[in-house]
Amino acid sequence: MRLSASKTAFILAGILLLAGSVYLLVPAPSEVDTVQATRGPLEVTTSEEGETRSKERFVVAAPIGGRLMRIGLREGDAVKVGQVVAELAPLPLSAREQEEVIGRVAAARAAHREALERVRHADEDYAQAQRERQRIERLVREHFLSPQAGEQAANLGITAGNELAAAQARANAAKEEVRVAEAGMLALREYKGGSSSLVSVRAPVAGAVLGIPERSERIVSAGAPLITIGDPHDLEIVVELLSTEAVKVRAGMPVRIEGWGGEQEIGGVVRLVEPHAFTKISVLGIEEKRANVIIDVMAPPAQLGDGFRLIAKIVLWRAEDALKIPVSAIFRCGTASWCVFSVTDGRASRREVRIGRRNAEDAELLEPLPQGTRIIRYPSSSLADGQRVAERKRS
Repeated sequence: MRLSASKTAFILAGILLLAGSVYLLVPAPSEVDTVQATRGPLEVTTSEEGETRSKERFVVAAPIGGRLMRIGLREGDAVKVGQVVAELAPLPLSAREQEEVIGRVAAARAAHREALERVRHADEDYAQAQRERQRIERLVREHFLSPQAGEQAANLGITAGNELAAAQARANAAKEEVRVAEAGMLALREYKGGSSSLVSVRAPVAGAVLGIPERSERIVSAGAPLITIGDPHDLEIVVELLSTEAVKVRAGMPVRIEGWGGEQEIGGVVRLVEPHAFTKISVLGIEEKRANVIIDVMAPPAQLGDGFRLIAKIVLWRAEDALKIPVSAIFRCGTASWCVFSVTDGRASRREVRIGRRNAEDAELLEPLPQGTRIIRYPSSSLADGQRVAERKRS
């Protein structure tokens, strides 16, 4: 049966209307940003604010109770070993105070002997670190160990040398502390002999005045702090890390120091992670367990002084040629699994990937993806497997 021209036109119009409706109801492809896996350096760091301090700072205390004469020194003034930094007019001593003076001298002498033993111990550690460094460098040259192992051995050797120098400085300071304590014995002898001359308090080390609690004349008790002395250019950094981060840090790890006020970045190396944690209240009122990490500054600039604030980035891990993808492309797809969306024939295809180390920007890809695979960055929660997508054109 032949259809009339009007019926044929009507049927064609209906088909076109239906096709247009279907086309309008089909959702347009979602525009997405894509990226490919790349190779390059990747490192994992932990960052925290820290503070500089003089490696060897000494608080000079009053050896006896008495009237402290006005201190003429000011913060920043240079002092020499044995230089008089304060003078005391002794007060009459009771029997108990006389015994305390004698006890302080004995304690100072014992501390000096302990410091000498620590120098011998540090000297042995330094010699062992040098021998270990030579062995590791030989293994690195023979390609049995990575260059990173050689760098860590070198850092440990430098740290051991710094420990030896610090132990020697502490021994010299302990020797001068004996002299300070014996000044109390001098005052005791003068008191027993009826003399009322001033007792001189001398600097145990050479350095600069870092702090004076009070310069004015006043009555002080035995042991009261009078002046703090140290080298403002022989600095170390103290960083209070959360205990969960401190367990990842090891001696010898490299450190990048930023945010100190200068333009250039400063290098450092971790010397010690203190074994004791302490409780600190955060600004939100939460109790946190933190541990001090001590960092040696490789070449501190002249502008940096004692008590300055900065930001320390400790490098926990680094690879020079890691296969990596942006962390903005990965998402959790299970309790312990990571997934990405790739673009295949204009559709999103979810696939599971193995992720290793990661930082705030990139993640290590443990298994390579097929050549040319493009991964969707910033996948939305509504993106589904098989959904039509279109790569956004980059301007």
